[in-house]
Amino acid sequence: MTEVTNEEFGVIPGKGRVEKWRLKSQSVTVEIISLGCIITSITSKGKNGEIDDIVLGFDDLEGYLTNPRYFGAVVGRVANRIAKGKFVIDAKEYQLAINNGPNALHGGLRGFDKAIWACEGVASGVRLSLTSPDGEEGYPGELQATVTYTLEGDTLTIQYHARSSQTTPINLTNHSYFNLAGHGTPDIYNHEVSITADAYLPVDDTMIPTGEIRPVEGTPFDLRRPVLIGQRLKEVPGPGFDHNFCLCSPGEPSKERICARVHHPKSGRVLEVSTTQPGVQFYTANFLDGSLRGKGGATYPKHSSFCLETQSWPDAINKPHFPDVLLRPGEEYSHTTRFTFTCTA
Repeated sequence: MTEVTNEEFGVIPGKGRVEKWRLKSQSVTVEIISLGCIITSITSKGKNGEIDDIVLGFDDLEGYLTNPRYFGAVVGRVANRIAKGKFVIDAKEYQLAINNGPNALHGGLRGFDKAIWACEGVASGVRLSLTSPDGEEGYPGELQATVTYTLEGDTLTIQYHARSSQTTPINLTNHSYFNLAGHGTPDIYNHEVSITADAYLPVDDTMIPTGEIRPVEGTPFDLRRPVLIGQRLKEVPGPGFDHNFCLCSPGEPSKERICARVHHPKSGRVLEVSTTQPGVQFYTANFLDGSLRGKGGATYPKHSSFCLETQSWPDAINKPHFPDVLLRPGEEYSHTTRFTFTCTA
């Protein structure tokens, strides 16, 4: 059985009350706030019985009001980058805010991570709902979105649903930063990662995919067998991983598949991820620099965590040969991602 409780986390003047929901099973505890659907804490046991919080974040609401690195948040209406913040639907061009170099990132200046979502308890979890008005952040159509978190035993399931009054791009994901040794541990170099992808998307110098779908075979991006993150980071060009791994080919039907596994041998903790999404963005916290003061006064330097953002492919709205990201009136956007937390002896 999962214990579900909630309490007030804080109040944003002029905007309202932010709730915190706690989902507790025998082995895992997850805390979520209604601001941005943010996962603020995940605690799990190590092989010696020690309990650690394994996601980065802040102690109080104040930290999450700015949250410049999207710790734990649901990002949207479109996660990841859109080149030059532009796209065309039905011969009409749309211009979004530019908030990441020359590009649009994670839904804009006030994306879904900055909104207070309505919330209600459900069996073993919480359902959060948001209505995004037509034209918000430059996107067409009124979008009604729900994100449901449920915890059953070792597994946290996130279910995303949305409908739109007009054709609009959509790509929702959760942006939790993990460190299986504990959120205040300075690096992830001793973690082992595997990602079950035969191809990845090379990017230009602004982190926009070039359009090529490149096989991982013979490259540092071949993570099909477990590799030590620290060693592989020495081989990857640039500051680290921040790339989409292709879990299926364009046009393949959506089905749930295991996409990634991370193991921290010292603690024994294992994170396994499955998803119905066509891609996963593996990111090694290249842009953290130790300047943010996190939970318990911890600092979070470069490579102190990793993200596995299950999602559609970046800039797909501008690349017709990528999997379709358009949601049309009368259709339902529906995706599921599961994070399973276990421990080896």
